[in-house]
Amino acid sequence: MSRSARRLTATVLASGALLAAAALPATADGRDHGHHRPAQRSAVVLGEIQYDSPGRDNGSNRSLNAEWVTVTNTGRHAVNLRGWTLSDESRRTYTFDLRLPGRSSVRVHTGVGRDTRHDVYQDRRHYVWDSRDTATLRDNRGHKVDSKSWGRYRDGSHRDGGYRGGDHRDGGHRDGGQRGNR
Repeated sequence: MSRSARRLTATVLASGALLAAAALPATADGRDHGHHRPAQRSAVVLGEIQYDSPGRDNGSNRSLNAEWVTVTNTGRHAVNLRGWTLSDESRRTYTFDLRLPGRSSVRVHTGVGRDTRHDVYQDRRHYVWDSRDTATLRDNRGHKVDSKSWGRYRDGSHRDGGYRGGDHRDGGHRDGGQRGNR
């Protein structure tokens, strides 16, 4: 075999080896390459939460509506929230039926009211958010989009505190269970 034929054969074999290496499974090089990609982070997140309505918890609609969760679209484009849900640890669930414009928020109140662009109402007659609770936002396929927890456990350890709400100095209804069925 001539020298040029050997070079050509070596070049073809080297090219074949490169193609074979490129065809290896994506996990062989330690990277994922999108085959098992985690869910893309949503632009819609939970914002500020007022789990403890100011003043006495007298069960009035005004007191119920002073308890709310903010849902914020941090992206530039509107997001259709139809079928999305907001729930607490006891699985009390509110289902959205709105389109949230980009870079805007909607406040989800517990009580009864007339829905607007900035405020929607669960139309409940009992409180939802406890002093130790978790708000969970899910998309219309049931996938968890965001969640926030707050309050203290009995051993004194904290959850992700930092959210609005108080110690309930007017009798501890939320911790003592004196509110009745929610």
